[in-house]
Amino acid sequence: MSKNFNQSAAVWDRQYDQLRLRLGQIGYLSQGSVQDRTGRPGGGAGYQWTRKVARKTITVSLTQEQFEQMRQAVNHYRQVRRILRRMEQLSRKIIFQRAPHLHRHKRLSSKVLGTN
Repeated sequence: MSKNFNQSAAVWDRQYDQLRLRLGQIGYLSQGSVQDRTGRPGGGAGYQWTRKVARKTITVSLTQEQFEQMRQAVNHYRQVRRILRRMEQLSRKIIFQRAPHLHRHKRLSSKVLGTN
């Protein structure tokens, strides 16, 4: 194996480990979205949390405290999804570099591997 080959894999391993550590530091998670509707003219529902369940939208009223905590949980959920996508890309790079298919006639593109 070439020096560049080993360096790339080592860099990807470090990136993967950093992402794994970040996952362990994330707090509560929730799918969906939250809305602050307290500033609307005519009053209204106040704070809401919405999410999809079986292709239907479910809406729940929240207190201000629940809204703040759910907003953070929704942000954490989105952050986890971004981290997992990046970990998945790195995993494929590492796997296909460390265990190449030696008899493949055509090199797999980053688009095919989903690593771009």
